Amino acid sequence: MITLEIVFEALAGHAPDWPTRVITGAVVDSRQAIPGSIFVAIPGENVDGHDFIGDAFEKGACFALVQKKPSGEWPVVDLRPGADPPPQEVMEMPLCLRVEDTVQALQKVARYWRHQLDIRVIGITGSVGKTTTKELAASVLKQRYRTLKNPGNLNNEIGLPLTLWQVSQGHDRVVLEMGFYVPGEISFLCDLAKPAVGVVTNIGTVHAERAGSQETIAQGKAELVQALPPAPDGVAILNYDDPLVRSMAEKSTAPCFFYGLDSEADLWADDIEGLGLEGIRFRLHYRGEKVYMRIPLIGRHSVHTALRAAAVGLVEGLTWHEIVNGLRSGHTQLRLVAVRAKSGALLLDDTYNASPQSMMAALNLLDEMEGRKIAVLGDMLELGRYERQGHEKVGIRAAAVADILITVGDLGKIMAEAATWVGMPNDRIFSLEDTESVIDFLHDYLNKDDVVLVKGSHGMRMDRIVAVLEGRL
Repeated sequence: MITLEIVFEALAGHAPDWPTRVITGAVVDSRQAIPGSIFVAIPGENVDGHDFIGDAFEKGACFALVQKKPSGEWPVVDLRPGADPPPQEVMEMPLCLRVEDTVQALQKVARYWRHQLDIRVIGITGSVGKTTTKELAASVLKQRYRTLKNPGNLNNEIGLPLTLWQVSQGHDRVVLEMGFYVPGEISFLCDLAKPAVGVVTNIGTVHAERAGSQETIAQGKAELVQALPPAPDGVAILNYDDPLVRSMAEKSTAPCFFYGLDSEADLWADDIEGLGLEGIRFRLHYRGEKVYMRIPLIGRHSVHTALRAAAVGLVEGLTWHEIVNGLRSGHTQLRLVAVRAKSGALLLDDTYNASPQSMMAALNLLDEMEGRKIAVLGDMLELGRYERQGHEKVGIRAAAVADILITVGDLGKIMAEAATWVGMPNDRIFSLEDTESVIDFLHDYLNKDDVVLVKGSHGMRMDRIVAVLEGRL
């Protein structure tokens, strides 16, 4: 674990001769502070973390990174350039450490600490499937190695350094999801984490509003591949089925390991069978071997997630027995949750977020289910130039799968229009303005044999639909 001495060395270049003090973790939310932790006070547009230093100390934090004079009477050590060296006498706790920029200081310590560690880092990026791949890959690696992963989707310039602060000398592997909004972001994260293995899931249109075109997104994701070391240490694990990902091999000095549904890939799958909520069954092929398996991932699209996690296990030297155990035991169903409405209808709650790719995958799962199939689909945000195209594509697929299509929001109307183009009857399509309208409509509409997929971008707050129908609100 990181010690106070390491923080001093990383930020000031030297440390006072104080007794070793272990820092139990770094947090940016005072509510998550634990005894012995360090609170990083980050000023924001609406909330300033410096206002919550006292709250963090009350919860047991021993230190706070600050970039301005705190309002409390806590002792302060100035680590800014040109400041006097820290005093040699031990100062009282809790203690504030003043720096020029708290986010940069958080990152600087993470980078310094990473360079002290002899570990292998597996970086994962892509448009869809990063978090589930991270969870499943970590589950596989844990069958042999002491493995750390970034919690939730802490995958940006703040979340990833927070994870690196948690790494200890006892860890063998670290699995890090890496998010992307603009070019250069993944390159920066790789500079912090120094991954040896890079996994790219796919290239979609999510975040195109900020990043631009799919080609720009692909260039940004390829920064992970470009940051990998050459053989024998580095390996790029690439989706053979996605041309934009497959072509990243040209940018890698590391050897490439391809996965997919094509027999030209190094690791490939066939005989895929979706079992609804019971999982999926498929056959893996690798170097002449055939492995049959059934795992609790929901939806046929999840075979790519399993392929990615298995590929990580293979390049890290695990046996098939270890890989299969990891695939079967991992907490893999992170986003979609199946619950019952008060009416008895089965609700497929996939309201965390939405892109055309994840919408299509969710509709494919709905297609596997028995009963009257109802798709409640909301706006997909941040698609930029792909906004109309993405919504039309989803609307066409919904018409082929769903018995009833309910759209929510202005962009949802594009899906409804596309569904009518391909022949879905108008009396089976309902375009509603907001979530409250959907709740009112479904309240007396559902019966116990219905299966209802609820999905839309997080900003649409479609989780409220599920909560009300389930009886939690």
